[in-house]
Amino acid sequence: MAVALVWFRDDLRLDDQPALRAALDRGWLPVPVYIHAPDEEGAWAPGAASNAWRRRALAALSAELERRGSRLLVLHGHSLPLLQATAALTGAEAVLWARRYEPAVEQRDARIKRELRRAGLHAESFNGSLLFEPWEVATKQGDPYRVFTPFWRTARAQWRAPATWDAPARLPSPEDAGAPHGVALDDILPAPRPAWDAGFWQRFTPGETGARQALARFAGRALDGYADARDRAVEAGTSRLSPHLHFGEISVQRVAATVNDADGIADGDRERFLAELGWREFAHHVLHYFPQVAERPLDPRFEDFRWARPLQARLAAWRHGRTGVPIVDAGMRELWHTGWMHNRVRMVVASWLTKHLRMHWRHGARWFWDTLVDADLANNTQGWQWTAGTGADAAPYFRVFNPVSQARRFDPEGAYIARWVPELAALPLPARFAPWEHPELLRRHAPDYPRTPQVDLAEGRQAALAAFAALRHAR
Repeated sequence: MAVALVWFRDDLRLDDQPALRAALDRGWLPVPVYIHAPDEEGAWAPGAASNAWRRRALAALSAELERRGSRLLVLHGHSLPLLQATAALTGAEAVLWARRYEPAVEQRDARIKRELRRAGLHAESFNGSLLFEPWEVATKQGDPYRVFTPFWRTARAQWRAPATWDAPARLPSPEDAGAPHGVALDDILPAPRPAWDAGFWQRFTPGETGARQALARFAGRALDGYADARDRAVEAGTSRLSPHLHFGEISVQRVAATVNDADGIADGDRERFLAELGWREFAHHVLHYFPQVAERPLDPRFEDFRWARPLQARLAAWRHGRTGVPIVDAGMRELWHTGWMHNRVRMVVASWLTKHLRMHWRHGARWFWDTLVDADLANNTQGWQWTAGTGADAAPYFRVFNPVSQARRFDPEGAYIARWVPELAALPLPARFAPWEHPELLRRHAPDYPRTPQVDLAEGRQAALAAFAALRHAR
């Protein structure tokens, strides 16, 4: 039987896995391989939270393979020579993988494919993570989109729910191909000591089983009413599928098909969620065509914008939830303890940093990159550039989120604030949203909480408007 290496990357699943399916459909014995090569990720090597998730996701994938009679070959080093050496040891004729779209990884993969083919191996890659690959959606002129609404209108009209592929109950053993043993997962991604990630796993279960459970839970409960509930900070109104999708533990095609076929769901809820998947597609579309956006503004007017000097004390207070603004502090503490933050709150904390404090969005993007379990270069970049007003289809410069009104609207009972800023839980609602307006209550109930916000809300907004307004006349 011919042998194929199936190279797992950010597609850590067996169900609806295109590279694995291709190997089996062609009668090849699949040898599952994972290569830990963070140095090949360019400037955006995975952060600490991502690595904590990846460790557990790989362990889950390894267990799923072993349950089916296979195993995961874990390697550490440079991808190309390791693939070549493993192909030689196993007699593999092919190397198959699912594509990734980060600029540095795309360049690396193109070089690897070229070198493998030059060596006489069949090298082939597949779409394993998007509804549409970046080049599959274009304007009538064949150009990339820079605005979401027309992008999604075109993509949504093209999309048809595909037939998904179920993982087989049994797989051939890599031992039949003489596969080596590789390295232990704990040697390349050791468990954190102390276990600073313990709070992550109270909310999430990495791996394919956890992803399927999250989808079933969402489709069976939170999808109904999603359009209204998704912005409420304290409710489980979102899918929380983002880390599972980033690590490829469930295929986006299966997620979209499940939502599309769900019974008893209002069209508004269904289409709202599919549009959120559309934003993920749009982020990858933009990153592919404008790879500079990971570091530079897409809007060239911001190239010379004078951001405020990044005062380390202010930045540290923002990172650790000590800004004196309860909804901002709640979000940053949720992130620190769980590796995740509600999307509405992400916008609020990003607006505070980039508008009220006028710090460069890259400071926030880097912090999110290290602390989010769903840190994804395309999505993270898009989120920060959107809020800062520098990116594709970005919020206008004059949109400065008022964190107090945002809290009142999306956390009306103050429950989210009370959960993540417990020192404010004893304050009545008006004071819980803006404790600086109630100094006596703040002194009595939360003496260690900041007396005032980092900047006055009205003054910070006006300073931001004045600074950003100068861009109106820039070309």
